[in-house]
Amino acid sequence: MMPEAASPPAAHEPVLLAEILEFLFPAGPTSGGIYCDATLGMGGHSHAILESSAPGGRLLALDRDPDALAFAAARLAPFGDRVMLTHAPFSRLAATIAARGLGPVDGILADLGVSSPQLDRPERGFSFQRSGPLDMRMDQSSGETAAELVARLDERELVSILRDLGEERFAGRIARRIVEARARAPLDTTAALAEVVAHAVPGRERHKNPATRTFQALRLAVNRELDELATFLADAPGLLGPGGRLCIISFHSLEDRMVKRRFRTLSERRPEVPGDEPKFRAVTRRIVEASEAEQARNPRSRSAKLRVLERIA
Repeated sequence: MMPEAASPPAAHEPVLLAEILEFLFPAGPTSGGIYCDATLGMGGHSHAILESSAPGGRLLALDRDPDALAFAAARLAPFGDRVMLTHAPFSRLAATIAARGLGPVDGILADLGVSSPQLDRPERGFSFQRSGPLDMRMDQSSGETAAELVARLDERELVSILRDLGEERFAGRIARRIVEARARAPLDTTAALAEVVAHAVPGRERHKNPATRTFQALRLAVNRELDELATFLADAPGLLGPGGRLCIISFHSLEDRMVKRRFRTLSERRPEVPGDEPKFRAVTRRIVEASEAEQARNPRSRSAKLRVLERIA
């Protein structure tokens, strides 16, 4: 049973929508097929995939955020039993497909970004723009919050997370200030943490809040996003049937580096193995980015990076 949505989601534009449809349907809209949206969000990509595969195509969609599932369920209701929704992280795609007996699929999409409602709702704790509880969990029904993580980790562990997951060059200064601040009072709001970071970082980058990398690092840690991605990259290519395509949209260098390396490994011939022929090919040799027009309409698309892999055997 899907949870009830408290209120309608804000209008949003799915990132790189035209490009996704072009890669998933290279010959144009075609009735039939089984497709997977591993990160459903508000359902914008899923809606377009269902339209392009009408009337016979089916879609399996996953999301770990119950609110997102509720919004998307209402949006996709007109497609009836062509839609299968599951409350699960995208790392569970292989298990979900097996449980439903779906077999090889024709296309898989994963959009690794945080959805607009998650960013725009202060109570979710993802954004430093407005004060809210320091939560950051994509599934608020389980797991440790960012506030609990910040309170638990020692200075060395904080440095490691900020440096490795946020690529923050001032990780040491920020971690030290966090430890000092939490000794005086709990850091349990986004505003409190952002203020601590702002005082720890010398100078300012143009067009970038000094807390950007810290919030990114904590979000990745709270949701174990790189571990989730590693599992997904290991499983997803093998779920495709011949000609099936895997499309992944990432938003920062750590994710894109993992996707690039995995796609390269799968699509390259191994000279040390006699007669080895790759079972996959990289459809996109370079990242695909949003057009200038899309970036003007939707500033969040500016950092989106799309890579596509195809099963050829």
